[in-house]
Amino acid sequence: MIGLVPVAEISRQQLDVVPGYGIACHGAVRSILLISRKPVRQIQTLAADSSSRTSVQLARVVLREVYGVTPKIVSRAPELDTMLQECDAALLIGDSALTLDPYKLPFEVLDLGAEWYALTGLPMVFALWAGHVPARMEQLSSVLDGSFRFGCEHITDIVELEHERRHVSPELAHEYLTRYIHFRIGDTEWRGLETFLELAGLEQTAPAVAQAALAQIR
Repeated sequence: MIGLVPVAEISRQQLDVVPGYGIACHGAVRSILLISRKPVRQIQTLAADSSSRTSVQLARVVLREVYGVTPKIVSRAPELDTMLQECDAALLIGDSALTLDPYKLPFEVLDLGAEWYALTGLPMVFALWAGHVPARMEQLSSVLDGSFRFGCEHITDIVELEHERRHVSPELAHEYLTRYIHFRIGDTEWRGLETFLELAGLEQTAPAVAQAALAQIR
């Protein structure tokens, strides 16, 4: 069985990777926002939506490497006002971030995809197709390739079906899927992933099988 798995969980659970596709960004990602009521270099506490361990690790890396702070991180429900009442800053991901207009917030806002790219010059990889992969890797890769092509051909339909349910405009939904998110995972994305695992202190737990599988895309 395989699924789309956050890269921090792939590392932790020692899962095998099906190469070729995943979720990545080449700069701003729009759906992972760190929002601070203080100057970022003064953050001491961070309330985090813990539904993505990878995003929490990314926040740790950016705050440490770029801003020189290592705040205490507490897990909280993704409700911005409540998070900022308790902590100096909040980490929102996914729909909780997309439903906000970062330019209208009276706080300092960091797009962590943009911050990562400014730090490393590399894409950030958030998730890969992984699981306990059987020997027929080529067959699985072919299925993912067909699914990707189908999605690209029906992007307008997908936007129409999903934007209202996720409480975002069709324009933002389309821009998110076609500009902010990248689905192909190639050599540059893999170098970004290796860099993230190293800076997050996860490189020693990255499974050898995953590295061998991703080596096929080089």
